[in-house]
Formats: sequence, structure tokens, C-alpha cells
Amino acid sequence: MDLNTIWFILIAVLFIGFFILEGFDYGVGILLPFLGKSDKERRIILNTIGPFWDANEVWLLTAGGAMFAAFPNWYATMFSGFYLALVVMLLALIVRGVAFEFRSKHDDPRWRTVWDWAIFFGSAVPALLWGVALTNLIKGVPINEEMTYVGTFWTLLGPYNLLGGVLSLAGFTLQGALFLSLRTTDALEQRAKNVASRLWLPVTFLTFLTVGLGYFITDMFARLGVNPGVVPLSAGAAILLVGYFIQRDRAGWAFGMNTLAIALTIITVFMGLFPRVMVSSLNEAWSLTIYNASSSPYTLRTMAIVAAIFVPIVLLYQAWTYRVFWGRITGHKPLEY
Repeated sequence: MDLNTIWFILIAVLFIGFFILEGFDYGVGILLPFLGKSDKERRIILNTIGPFWDANEVWLLTAGGAMFAAFPNWYATMFSGFYLALVVMLLALIVRGVAFEFRSKHDDPRWRTVWDWAIFFGSAVPALLWGVALTNLIKGVPINEEMTYVGTFWTLLGPYNLLGGVLSLAGFTLQGALFLSLRTTDALEQRAKNVASRLWLPVTFLTFLTVGLGYFITDMFARLGVNPGVVPLSAGAAILLVGYFIQRDRAGWAFGMNTLAIALTIITVFMGLFPRVMVSSLNEAWSLTIYNASSSPYTLRTMAIVAAIFVPIVLLYQAWTYRVFWGRITGHKPLEY
């Protein structure tokens, strides 16, 4: 296995971590105005992700930095082609971060309601756009022989891409509901379980619909070697088990299975892409790969040494954070947000 492949796998791992952790993060923000029936309940909901939400975004920053250093042509083509969509996502995340900090600065209910909806939109917009982005990667976008994106913003919003966006929005909301069922008590816990129970079937339907259409719209499954493939089948089994454990009132197992389904879905996407990183819809030969989009061998070697030192440190620190702050939020103790 060469360094190009190793860095491709590492970036995949970073995105898996991001979608799992930021998945429940976005989901909690999306559910905030609907599950919280009072200001105290909404504060409890926000405190379930309070110690984690900003650290979860580090996975995205690290993945973006790894793309920039290891595969600069991929970074340049993707960030220029998806520029407007990424700006919209960035603005949503900025508003979301400001809302977390400003919400409790004033006791006026109208003030807090405005920031609650800011958190909702700041969570829902990225959740939708990430699904659009992933389906564009596997379906292909217009890239010419100079590795330049030649489409428009509207090129990215085809029906299949929007379906992927709706799936990611619904899937992250399900992840958030399952997370809240583990972190809250009493009425909030029951409401979260009810939302998860109602969401599971639409998410399952959207998942199988997206995969089914993917057989005809993309070449992803044909490239996996085994049709339909062990990993996609395992992802499908995991999402079915989510429903089983929800019905058995096993929220922890349901959250674990949904987490596994997200991880296996991202693995499927990267397996379908490999060795490509972006598919050209104009000519397969113009697709970006881990070789024509990569940095020099010296850069990859240097980065590998840095990653080997610091990635384990980051993982240990984040694991320690979850261990320290894990537990149900009851509202009996002072709330930060």
C-alpha cells in the first residue's frame, strides 16, 4: 500500500468521524425548537452537546487540511466547483456557533427564540448540503482535462443529489434523536424516542431508494467487485437493526447501529470512488485520482510522520472528553446554554 492510498484512507476515516459525531450534533440542533417545550427543556437539549459541538467540527477542519496537503488538486477543484455551496454552509455554521454563545446572554424569550431558530437553520443547512456534496462526488461533476470544474451552482442540484441531501438531513436528525434519548430524562427522553421511532422508517426508505437509484445513475457499485458488496449490505442490515432496537426500547444499541450505518455508508462511498477522488461526468479519463491529484512523495511522507504523532493524541483527548462529560442532563444542576 503506497502513501497515496494511505492518505486516501486517512481522509475517509476523518470524514467517518465527522459524520458520526457531527451527525448527532446537527440532529440535536435540528430538533431543538420542536422537542423543547420550555426554555429550560431547550437549555437541557443544548447542554447535551455543549461540551462536544465545537470539538466535533475539528474532524472537518482536519479532513480539509489533509485534503489540501495530500491532494491539492482535489482540494482546489472541489472547493472552487462547490464554492457557493460551501460559502452557504460556512455562513450557516458561523450563525450556529454565534447562536450557541449568544442565546443565554439575555433572558428575553424573543431573543432566545431567535437564536434557537438560528441553531436550527445552522444545523439543517449543512446537514442537507453534505448529502448533496457526497452524491455529487459519486455521480460525477463536469471536470475538464485541466482538472477544472466547468459547471454552475445549479449543476450540483440535480434530483439525485437533492435526494442525497434529504437522506443526510433525515439521517442526522435520527442520529440526534437517538443521542437525546441517551442524554436526557423523563418527558424529553420519551419525546426523543418517539421522534426516533417515527423517523426510522423514512430514513430506511430514503436509504434504500438512494442506493437503488445509485445502481443506475452512478458506477459506484459496479466498481466494488462484489455486487452489491459486503459493506453496502452491512450498512443496510445496520439501518434495519436500528428499527429493531428502537422497538425493543434499546436506545444505546439503536444509536450504535445507526452510527455503524453512517460509518459503513461513508466507507461505501470511498470504496466506490477509489482510486478516484472526484469523478468527471464529461470523460472518465479526466477524473481526479489519488495519483494525479496528489502532492509530492516527500510531502506525503512528512505528513504521515506528523499524523502518526498527533492523530492518536487528538483521539485520546476527544475520548477523554466524552468520558468526562457523558451522562444524562437532568436540569437539576446549573445549565450553561
